[in-house]
Amino acid sequence: MSTTSGIQVLPAGVGYGIVIGIGGFFAILMLAITYLQNRYTTYSTSQAEEFNTASRSVKPGLIAAGIVSSWTWSATLLTSSTFAYSYGICGPMWYGAMGSFQILLFSLIAIKIKANAPGAHTFPEIVLARHGKIAHATYLFNGLATNMLVGACLVLGGSQVVGALSGMNVYAACFLIPLVVAAYVIVGGLRSTFIADYTHTVILFITIFVFGFTIYATSDVVGSPGRFYDLLMEASEKMPIPKNYKGSYLTFKSVNGLVFAIDLLVAGFTTVWLDQAYWQRAIASRPETSIKAYLLGGIAWYGIPFGFATAMGLGCAALTSSPSFPTYPNPLSAAQNGAGLSSPATAIALLGKGGAGLMLLLLFMAVTSSTSAELIAVSSLLTFDIYKTYINPSATSHQLVRISHFGIIIYALVLAVFCCILNAVNVNLTWLLTVLGVMVGGASVPVGLVLLWPRMSTIATICSPWISLVLGLIAWFVTTSKRSGSISITTTGDATNAVAGNITSWASGVLTATLLTLLFPQKFSSTSPEHTARANKINGIAPLETTPTTASSSPSPTEKNPAPTTSTTSTGNDVIDFLTSDTNLTPMDPVLVKKGERLAWTANAIFLAIAIILVPFTLFGTDYIYSKSFFTGWVVVSFLWVWVSMGICVVWPICESWGALRGIVGGVGGDLFFRRGKGGGEREV
Repeated sequence: MSTTSGIQVLPAGVGYGIVIGIGGFFAILMLAITYLQNRYTTYSTSQAEEFNTASRSVKPGLIAAGIVSSWTWSATLLTSSTFAYSYGICGPMWYGAMGSFQILLFSLIAIKIKANAPGAHTFPEIVLARHGKIAHATYLFNGLATNMLVGACLVLGGSQVVGALSGMNVYAACFLIPLVVAAYVIVGGLRSTFIADYTHTVILFITIFVFGFTIYATSDVVGSPGRFYDLLMEASEKMPIPKNYKGSYLTFKSVNGLVFAIDLLVAGFTTVWLDQAYWQRAIASRPETSIKAYLLGGIAWYGIPFGFATAMGLGCAALTSSPSFPTYPNPLSAAQNGAGLSSPATAIALLGKGGAGLMLLLLFMAVTSSTSAELIAVSSLLTFDIYKTYINPSATSHQLVRISHFGIIIYALVLAVFCCILNAVNVNLTWLLTVLGVMVGGASVPVGLVLLWPRMSTIATICSPWISLVLGLIAWFVTTSKRSGSISITTTGDATNAVAGNITSWASGVLTATLLTLLFPQKFSSTSPEHTARANKINGIAPLETTPTTASSSPSPTEKNPAPTTSTTSTGNDVIDFLTSDTNLTPMDPVLVKKGERLAWTANAIFLAIAIILVPFTLFGTDYIYSKSFFTGWVVVSFLWVWVSMGICVVWPICESWGALRGIVGGVGGDLFFRRGKGGGEREV
């Protein structure tokens, strides 16, 4: 059966219209936001310090919305539903728990960046300062490889679904999506990017609520949790799930579901700890705000796969017997399920063509917000870790802006070609997410240990990723060959085969980093003045030389921490202006570091104990098949969690920024009657 068989309900023009039209809308939106900001607030994107002011003035609610937007991939919506359809009710909870855990864990990295490496632009730079150029090249490679694989998860998954629903050429979508996003990323600045992320998140929640209320309340086919339960019981008899207790969709005891959870845990470490997009958000954020934002963002993000996949993934199984189901009377084929079409099939069964169009809009929002973060991340790696480090160390800010723009375009094109190659060899989103940890998972923990473990040695830093990669590949291919009899795209993507490689790669990274540090504890040292100056800047150590100034403006000799001076040279690019300024070099207050670490460790421990161990394994070990009342309560909790997430990401930012929004509205209103100066003050024409 073709991947598009029965699923294509929209004309190709709708697919092209959403991809090109909405991308253009967001480019115009960013220009409008920048104009309003310059016109009616005290912040101006023509000033170099604006990025720094923005990063320190954006409140935790808006940052949490940005984190949720960046972490809500197309895979969050598609693959979580795929695993709900494939493994039953355990899939959404496992997906939400493993993904949220990575966001919460990264709050520890965010604190250490501010405490120990406040002058870093990227995470390979931190490795460079501590362990030299060989280690730097190792983690730069792993960082770029991660961004390429993550980008492929985003763009390829989105392109295949757009093609399946609308008939749009998949190869055209693979090129248009990253290029359209690249266009509005180049246009937008930091503050407008935050607000674009917020807009994505608002649309995301509106769409989830439409689907949720339809399946739980208004649908003629489902319409209530009780009817939903009855349909899932019927599906368990007609389409029993292998290795689920009694083949039921309504049991947490799923062996394959547990295997998938382990795959996702390793992939999560890789896609967060090795992704410059998450490091960059932590680098450019206010320390106290970033800790709260990561914790709140993790809680908010949990509700999206948990609530969405419970409705749309299980809904696919429940609606398979309905004449409105797009492949009725057949269930989805393995290829369609692997391509992430379970939730689009549910949308079509519930709302017809309108559901398909709404699903396309939802996926495009998810793809563009995450892809924009990846474009900026790779641009930073190319600009600071290659160009400024090895090609032109004395590059001016304007040169760095030019390179960053080239980097965005180059990555967009390379990513498009890479996705086309993957599509040509029949690789899909589920395969990528399942095996991602095998390829780069071995470097994820070592890069974290560079910051979190002071004893981490240079030999361990350099060797552990490569040893782990080799061991992971061997375990993956040997297991696949022995279990499946051959090595192919289909067999290597089997969850059990992949888990052998994922666990081996990730665990050997932890073990080799620890053992090599104990056996070879030596650390890199250099007498090069250039390296020393660079390392001191990254580590937040003030240079010994000072620029002569007048007596009235010079700091007192007794001052230990004079206030840093802000550059006033503007490049017009907020990211470059911030990362090249000296205003972010002061290490975080040790007292605040300890408080933040206690908060982060406590939150992680509670989440691990309850969401990953206590609830899932209690349900797994009891052979329990949900009763109708228990299932109804489960559905209510999953939907209420979406409401909590919406409150954190949509309502809270408005409450925090009410004063600024009121000022802008007042300024616009004032301009309707007479010309007003910046910030709302009246000015002469």
